Amino acid sequence: MEKLNYEFALAANSKAQAIQQQILVGVVGSGDLEVLVERNQHKPSAISIQITTSVDGMSHVWEALMQRIFADTELPALQIEINDFGATPGVVRLRLEQALEELGLAN
Repeated sequence: MEKLNYEFALAANSKAQAIQQQILVGVVGSGDLEVLVERNQHKPSAISIQITTSVDGMSHVWEALMQRIFADTELPALQIEINDFGATPGVVRLRLEQALEELGLAN
């Protein structure tokens, strides 16, 4: 089991409105993951991501995927918790996009 943490600063001129709810999508099951997204109350100028994964040694893949999704974004401050049980990068992206869509933040 591996725990990973990533943080992405919001643009100084970001006008994204803070979310008022939290959302949970997916399930922790073989080849899947759950994603919990809520307002980042501890760091209102960042997107903070905590990942717990059952697959060790894949931090470079997680980092590349998080960079691709959250670097240079117009999202508000978010706290994202991911509990992974061997999901592929495609499933990870799908679940993150599902959560953002349910919050009304999809592009």
